[in-house]
Amino acid sequence: MPVKSIVILAFCALAAAVPAIAQDMMRYVDLNSPDMTTAEMTRAEVAAMAAAATPGHPADFTGKKLSGLDLSGLDLSAAVFRAGRLNKTRLVGANLNGAVFDQAWLLEADLTRASLQRANIFAAQMVRARLDGADLSDARVVADLTGASLVGAKLAGANLAADMKNQSMGLIHAVLKSARLDSADLRNADLSRAELQFASLKKSDLTGASLRGVDLSGADLTGAMVSGADFLGADLASARLVDPIGLGSARNFDKATNRERLLRQ
Repeated sequence: MPVKSIVILAFCALAAAVPAIAQDMMRYVDLNSPDMTTAEMTRAEVAAMAAAATPGHPADFTGKKLSGLDLSGLDLSAAVFRAGRLNKTRLVGANLNGAVFDQAWLLEADLTRASLQRANIFAAQMVRARLDGADLSDARVVADLTGASLVGAKLAGANLAADMKNQSMGLIHAVLKSARLDSADLRNADLSRAELQFASLKKSDLTGASLRGVDLSGADLTGAMVSGADFLGADLASARLVDPIGLGSARNFDKATNRERLLRQ
C-alpha cells in the first residue's frame, strides 16, 4: 500500500477509533515532515478542480497535501478536504461554504474573512489558526482551536457542542483554550462542554448561547452580552465577567460552578 494511503488511514483510524487521541494527535505526528509542510498541487490546479465541480460532485481534496499554498479568494464551496493537510495555507476571503474539513490539519492556517457557512469541521487540528472576521454561521465546529484568533468572527447558530455519541470511547469536543473571540457573534451557538480556558470573549455576543458544562476558567467575558445564555454547569473559576450585558436574564447562572467571586466583582 502506498505510504500516502497508509498515512491517511492512520489519521482516520486514530480519529475514529480513539477520539481522545484525535484531540491531541500532534504528539504522534512529525509536524516538520514534508507530509505536513509541503504541497502536491499548485493554486492553479486547485482552482481548476474547484471550477470543474458540479452539484452533487464537489471538488475532492481528501488526503491532499496543500500546506503553504495561497488559495485566497477561491470559490471552494462544498469542497472536501477530509484528512487533508493545509498547515499555514492562506484561505483569506475564500468561499468555503459547506466545505468538509473532517480530520483535516490547518495548523496556523489563515482563514481571515473566509466564508464557512454550514461547513463541517470535525476532529480537525486548527491550533493558532486565524479566522478573524470569518463567517462560520450554522457550521459544525469540533476542532482544536487552541490559541486561534476569531476576533469579530460570526458563529451565530454554530454547533460547537461535544459529540455525545462517542462518550464510550472518549468525548470529542471543541477546544478553544487561550483563543481570541473578542466581538465574536455567538448568538444561539451551542458550545456545550467546550474548553474555553483563558479565552478572550470581550464584548462577544453570547445571546441565547448554550454554555452548558463549558470550562470558562480564566476566561475574560468583559462587556459580553449574555442575555438568555445557559450557564448550567459552566466552570467560571477565575473568569472575568465585568459589566456583562443581560446577566439578569441569563439562564441557570445560579447553577454555574465557581461563580461566587464573580458576584462580588
